[in-house]
Amino acid sequence: MEVHAADQYLLAEGERGLLEVYAALEGTGLFPPFPPVELPGGVGGLVERGGFAQTFFFPAEVLGVAFLTPGGLRVRAGGVVVKNVQGYDLVRPFVGSFGLLGRTLEAVFRLRPGRASAFLKRPWTGGFPPFHPLPRFLFRLWDELYAFHFGPEGEVARFREAFGGEEAGPLDLRPLFPRGMGVGEGPLEDLRFSWADGAPPPTVPPAFRRLVEALGG
Repeated sequence: MEVHAADQYLLAEGERGLLEVYAALEGTGLFPPFPPVELPGGVGGLVERGGFAQTFFFPAEVLGVAFLTPGGLRVRAGGVVVKNVQGYDLVRPFVGSFGLLGRTLEAVFRLRPGRASAFLKRPWTGGFPPFHPLPRFLFRLWDELYAFHFGPEGEVARFREAFGGEEAGPLDLRPLFPRGMGVGEGPLEDLRFSWADGAPPPTVPPAFRRLVEALGG
């Protein structure tokens, strides 16, 4: 794992755990594009599922990926700067492909600064209510609503007041998904999907299937 604090990016191997990334960033004042939770597949699984719990466009926070296609081809796409597109942009199709395009070997994440952070939970009352400011991460786990936000101190304080609830800590959610994390009715839900143990990935359109076939899938 490589942390480049001055340039605000991080390179992590696909097998790295998400909480490993948080540990590597401790004391830097920088945050990755995912909340402090552990999920199946670590960094690679997160990228292949298109993130988790974000309230922003997650693919824009992935600056580059290296992956192994189903046909055994090693592909490196993107890089370590925001504007780094030469030829076909395979980063955004790969992010959220649920492994159809291959297995993540490395990912480069954009890091965001924050002078304060808060990880809170409160009882789930049904639906995701609007908040101001909107937390960067929002999800339901069983009968509780969780939110994680970072940024300027005043903004985080306003978030605390708007959300209420109590402090939450880093979570290891891997035991919920011993057969893998897929899309279906389950104990975990964010703004994109409800996540279930062993459930399949979402159906892909024909155009994406052709891209899979072109890469040997």
